[in-house]
Amino acid sequence: MDPLTIVAAIIALGAGFGASNYVTKQKLGSAEEKAEKELEKAKKEARKEIEAAKEEAAKIAEEARKDEQKRRNEVKDVEKRLLDRETNLDKKLDELDKRAEKLRKGEDEVEALKNEIRDIRTKQQDKLEKIAKLKKAEAAEKLMQMTERDIKDDLKGLVHKLQTEAKENAEELAGVAIVQAMERMASEVTAERTISALKLPDDEMKGRIIGKEGRNIQAIQKATGVDIMVDDTPGMVVLSSFDPIRRAVAVRVMEMLMKDGRIHPGRIEEVVEKAQKEIHKEVVRAGEDAAREVGIVGIPKEVLELIGQLKYRTSYGQNVLKHSTEMAHIAGILAEQLGADVKTAKYAALIHDMGKALTHKMEGKHHHISGEMARKYGVPEAVAQAAEQHHDDVEATSTEAIIIRVVDAISAARPGARNISAENFAERMRDLENTALSFEGVDKAYAISAGREVRVFVKPTKLDDLGAIKLARDVANKIESTMQYPGTIKVNVIRETRAIEFAK
Repeated sequence: MDPLTIVAAIIALGAGFGASNYVTKQKLGSAEEKAEKELEKAKKEARKEIEAAKEEAAKIAEEARKDEQKRRNEVKDVEKRLLDRETNLDKKLDELDKRAEKLRKGEDEVEALKNEIRDIRTKQQDKLEKIAKLKKAEAAEKLMQMTERDIKDDLKGLVHKLQTEAKENAEELAGVAIVQAMERMASEVTAERTISALKLPDDEMKGRIIGKEGRNIQAIQKATGVDIMVDDTPGMVVLSSFDPIRRAVAVRVMEMLMKDGRIHPGRIEEVVEKAQKEIHKEVVRAGEDAAREVGIVGIPKEVLELIGQLKYRTSYGQNVLKHSTEMAHIAGILAEQLGADVKTAKYAALIHDMGKALTHKMEGKHHHISGEMARKYGVPEAVAQAAEQHHDDVEATSTEAIIIRVVDAISAARPGARNISAENFAERMRDLENTALSFEGVDKAYAISAGREVRVFVKPTKLDDLGAIKLARDVANKIESTMQYPGTIKVNVIRETRAIEFAK
């Protein structure tokens, strides 16, 4: 390479380096100046923020100081009020102590005065006893005797007047209450019998019911306990049973078999079981409906079932369940007017005849069975007693029991309640009179009050007073053992002696 070229290159390189160094210095100087300006600016902003923070801190401190001063003032006010109240309480306590001291002194003075008065009374009594020559007890007794003599006649007249007025008012009020109850209650009565009849669709169905060699009809009778007669009435099958529930089951069985058409011993057993379940459901539903109708809740399930069975039982043509619900309504009305327990009266009226659902299974009178079953299943004792005492052989011990007796007579004896023909009624009256006439010493006997009472006139020369009492019991026992009748019958034995003389 040429030396001149090399020298030129070196000079150029040095010149470029010097220029670069100059530029770099220029840039550094500018950056430092800019940095100094930014730093100065940042310092100024920092000083401003510090001053603002100081001012804000001063304001907060001032507000805190004011709040503290305010709270201190409030605390001072509260302390002042408490001190004032404490001072007032101390004053009141001092006053109370003074009053208590005055009262104690006053009590001591009163006690001293009482003692002084007692001493004066004792001295006066002693002086009076000396003057009268009588002790205090003797004087009081004599005074009472004198007063009794003076007012005895007046008291007798007053008592007689009050008794008469009470009887008159009682009879009037009782009549009004009973009439109102009878007016507000009226229900239809369905007469039922001991047989039920179903129409046969054709003779072929009759043959199916009888079955080969009578096996079908025998299976039905055995499963239901009901007598079945297919030849007595043309085109009809007659079911007979003293138990209306069995008869209802048998009717349901015959209806189901005739509708289905399949009749054989195996099918009969299935249908009987199904019919028994359906009738049981109807029995329970009838009991629940009756309780709901009269407004009694909480009746045990066993009692409801017995009540429901009364739907299939009658007494002289009167449905027993309808009779019981009718009685419950009337009993509620009378109990409300007489101030008795309405719920107890209605409850007892509803269950009073439930023993009739068991009379073919248990020995005893139906009202005794009703009371026994009520106690067995947890019915309240007051209700059980009222139900058991609705006939005269058990003494009525409560107002509710007497109400049950009254409404039983109202429901059973009202016109149209029971389906008794005139011939049957007349025959029963004759039987009642003949029963009384069958005893020795009886002169005449008359059945009155629709058979509710029999009056027996005896010969006074044959029977004395004790004999007449015994005769009344004997006649009542014979009526109970030989006759069927609703309710109770009063036996009234009359013995009188007449002395007749003629003046000539």
